[in-house]
Amino acid sequence: MASAEDAQHLSTRHLLGIKYLNEADIRLIFDTAREFKEVINRPIKKVPSLRDITIANLFFESSTRTRISFELAEKRLSADVVNFSASSSSVSKGETLLDTVNNILSMKVDMVVMRHPAPGAHHFLARHIQANIVNAGDGTHEHPTQALLDAFSMQEVLGDLRGKHIAIFGDILHSRVALSNIFCLQKLGAKVKVCGPPTLIPKYIPSLGVEVSYDLQDTLRWCDVANVLRIQLERQEELRYFPSLREYARFFGIRKDLLDQLEKPILIMHPGPINRGVELTSDVADSDHSIILQQVENGVAIRMAVLYLLSALRPPSSSG
Repeated sequence: MASAEDAQHLSTRHLLGIKYLNEADIRLIFDTAREFKEVINRPIKKVPSLRDITIANLFFESSTRTRISFELAEKRLSADVVNFSASSSSVSKGETLLDTVNNILSMKVDMVVMRHPAPGAHHFLARHIQANIVNAGDGTHEHPTQALLDAFSMQEVLGDLRGKHIAIFGDILHSRVALSNIFCLQKLGAKVKVCGPPTLIPKYIPSLGVEVSYDLQDTLRWCDVANVLRIQLERQEELRYFPSLREYARFFGIRKDLLDQLEKPILIMHPGPINRGVELTSDVADSDHSIILQQVENGVAIRMAVLYLLSALRPPSSSG
């Protein structure tokens, strides 16, 4: 692995959203992730690429999968890691976001990986601090590394995604994964359709050049990949978007018998955690159609690639 100084550069020094990447950036991240995927499958799964870098993980919302994936990626790259949880910090005592981050940066942190409930929080930070910012999810806006790992996982199986039919099913309204996936897949030339109850599909979606369907079986026949999103009950004050989970599963849950009726095999994906029996039945989630576990493995490689490439774009003064 070449040093960060010798790497090709991304067009941006932050990963605030897929919206701000171009196709060349995405393909560079994928090429770098392929190299790191080889690394994490070796007996010794560590490289010294970020040995002199300190990364702060700031999670203002609860997270298990994303936080662990980032932390593992950082440690595989030999970075020094600082973990921060808002629930056990001065944020719970009223400290502002900028004060919190400045206090952490005074400890000579080079990069900040942050999840925050407010859309735009990462843009705010990028305007006020010198460290590289990585968006690990902002509200219901974007989740760029999830979209990158999803597209990377599709590409591993299907090859070039140009012209491929990708369907995103489920809770589009409350999902930050959906918007990032749409941006990423379109930049790679794929055709995108969303499918779910009308109450869970935002009115602006067609303006993004995305087809909308309310017919599960028709959309399954159309697509090469079904990327199925979780029903985010925690973001809904009450269950008012559909009558019941049982009703949702009946009309929009993907079952094995539906896949068996298709004329061609399709890929099944899910960013997790899965509400088994609601979005997917267990025999679909665990079937040969599913690449859900590959998504998890690829998440570490993609995040290693993002951190490595951004490290080449650190301002000279960021590490003190």
